[in-house]
Amino acid sequence: MSIRFTAKARRGMVVLTVATGLALGVAGCGGGNDDKKPEKSASASKDDGSKPSAQEGTSQDPLAEMKGPQGLFLQVTSATRDSGGFVTVNGNLKNDGSETAVVPSNLSGNETEIIKNGSSLGGATLVDSKGKKRYYVLRDTDGRPLTTTGLPTLKAGESVPVFMQFPSPPTSTTEVGLQLPGFPTATITISG
Repeated sequence: MSIRFTAKARRGMVVLTVATGLALGVAGCGGGNDDKKPEKSASASKDDGSKPSAQEGTSQDPLAEMKGPQGLFLQVTSATRDSGGFVTVNGNLKNDGSETAVVPSNLSGNETEIIKNGSSLGGATLVDSKGKKRYYVLRDTDGRPLTTTGLPTLKAGESVPVFMQFPSPPTSTTEVGLQLPGFPTATITISG
């Protein structure tokens, strides 16, 4: 139950961050003067401690990029170890192809309990090669995977934010391999 609450809280924080970024972007587009006042206000906002650059840094410096079938492209933006004993991997799944892409069913994995909950990234795993362990996507008490579910058909150029939660490897493990069916393995660094 607390993991479900954490996932909902995380999604709420992402929505709040995006809404704040959009509001700041709209506010920055006002005016129309070409003098140096906007430069001063931009530097003042950096000094005030606002963090629009954190969102920009996430999209500019991904942890990993994975090309999959049908032009699908997964950009991993963060992998964070939480105090609750799990790792949350966030990213964006994009259709880089020129045609509409149906998210393949094999991304959900092959476990009956996960498949019955619809399309998801339930087939993802983290691999700790040093510890020789594989970590599967966590599930709630009803067997639903703790990952993005109900993945839509993606039009050309369309993307959706995604997340996956795994049991946490030991704190000494910072690099793991992220595996997703149909995608090449990507090495990511866990923060936190």
